[in-house]
Amino acid sequence: MGGSNHEALKFLLERRSRPAKTLVAPGPDKANLELLLTAAARTPDHGKLEPWRFIVLSKETLTTLAEKVTERARAMGLDEDQTAKARRSYDNGPMAVVVVEVQKTSVKIPAIEQTYSAGAACLALLNAALAHGWGANWLSGWPSHDREFASNAFSLAENERVAGLIYIGTETLRPPERPRPNLQSIVTWL
Repeated sequence: MGGSNHEALKFLLERRSRPAKTLVAPGPDKANLELLLTAAARTPDHGKLEPWRFIVLSKETLTTLAEKVTERARAMGLDEDQTAKARRSYDNGPMAVVVVEVQKTSVKIPAIEQTYSAGAACLALLNAALAHGWGANWLSGWPSHDREFASNAFSLAENERVAGLIYIGTETLRPPERPRPNLQSIVTWL
């Protein structure tokens, strides 16, 4: 067994996302964000396909997208609660990174493994932000999964979809610990 990194393990055992609504400016500057994105890009990636990419959203862009969420919700006939909840995701937080899943044709790497890799990139970015001392949260919601909204908002190609939005900023409130899974109910030893 190689050397143990007790600090990294302690971080993973204690990590806790911060609600996006509790994040405020400042967020990371470009150099710090590039460091976080570099860490996220080290995610498991069978076949070195890089089946993901990142789109950085400024506060101004999030504000514009909040308006577009409202427009799209009206066009879809969604009720006020659904609209307001989705809009809040874009109104809150000083900045966000969209992790875009990019499905690539491969005879060796199935599409589902590319999806898993994109999800791993989301978690890697979230954990990198938290480890660097930022508050961070991984959100999605119906706008992320609505093809028309996501394609227009993020200029997605046909082979792309949103894996998640990672909100990063200064935390204003440390949330209490929440119940965690009971290992005896989710682990099978063979």
